[in-house]
Amino acid sequence: MPITVSIVEDNEKTREALAARVNRAPSLRCLGTYATGELALRGIPAEKPDVVLVDINLPGMSGIECVAKLREQMPQLPVLMITTYEESELIFNSLRAGAKGYLLKNTPPAELVQAIEQLHAGGAPMSMQIARKVVDHFCRIQKPASDMEQLSKREEEVLTLLAKGRLYKEISDSLGISMATVRTYIQRIYEKLHVQSRTEAAVKFLGRD
Repeated sequence: MPITVSIVEDNEKTREALAARVNRAPSLRCLGTYATGELALRGIPAEKPDVVLVDINLPGMSGIECVAKLREQMPQLPVLMITTYEESELIFNSLRAGAKGYLLKNTPPAELVQAIEQLHAGGAPMSMQIARKVVDHFCRIQKPASDMEQLSKREEEVLTLLAKGRLYKEISDSLGISMATVRTYIQRIYEKLHVQSRTEAAVKFLGRD
């Protein structure tokens, strides 16, 4: 049985070209095409396609909103975004809405067919440029700061002296700050390091926690 496909694309020529590509592939069959998200929401649930292709830039309801609403009605429906946009925000908003793949419209016909087949088989096809953006995004995500990294420069100075066994008065004299200020810094250090004593703070400072 061929994989059935529905298409949501507002540009008539592009819509017809996509439908023709799908119908030329022996493994695929186009069930219907829609110029707007509103029309797609009325027709696609009745068609029950195996895969849906959706353009992002639709008139009225956006393609991303259309995907989200389709997924509400058909949670298992695999959706492939077909677009000219490579902006990271649009990519991630599409994926958050429930799209399982993201292809650029200049994707060669053979790759489009392969992507639909992959999506139907449980894959997550993406154009090479899009996949690179996704990888780069996750590479840029910083790891959560460690407790020690949350300390200010002055707090680090206080903690260094505290770990050396200096008394509050000695820390006060060494840094030229009042005893009250020393106590305030130490309280902040304890809170940031999640410790209750000088010993626990020193252990964290020395990296033995």
